[in-house]
Amino acid sequence: MEIESEPTRIMIAVNESSIKGYPHPSISSKRAFEWTLQKIVRSNTSGFKLLFLHVQVPDEDGFDDMDSIYASPDDFKNLESRDKARGLQLLEYFVKTSHEVGVSCEAWIKKGDPKEVICHEVKRIQPDLLVVGCRGLGPFQRVFVGTVSEFCAKHAECPVITIKRRPEETPQDPVED
Repeated sequence: MEIESEPTRIMIAVNESSIKGYPHPSISSKRAFEWTLQKIVRSNTSGFKLLFLHVQVPDEDGFDDMDSIYASPDDFKNLESRDKARGLQLLEYFVKTSHEVGVSCEAWIKKGDPKEVICHEVKRIQPDLLVVGCRGLGPFQRVFVGTVSEFCAKHAECPVITIKRRPEETPQDPVED
């Protein structure tokens, strides 16, 4: 058996917190990243390359809390640049921390349905492993909210590890992250 000299490429899907808002990472994303560093990378920082993917979900009308009937073409340009800046701020946390511990990384943003985009990016990039955070929702909550991690575990074309939040990290409303 030949030992590979290329680093193991681990894709980590990250998203923003629904509690704190941009640009803070969600509890699940932060936990998945920390777990990857502690349990997989450990002190072998040169043996791994982390690939951070953030998928932004576009609103149906392009506005968060604004009625689009009052929008001008410039409003759409401003929203698009604002969303990109927020996504970059989110990724900055993961990239900065990776560099601080000495792990090489790449990061990028895509738009769309997170579960579909993550699986598409796995097929395109072909990482050795996908790590995703998991809120640990019960069956009733999963019916209404759905889970990206469950979909990726079934459909991604590479091994998938899902990392649950710690019980003490779970907010009062477990759907929040």
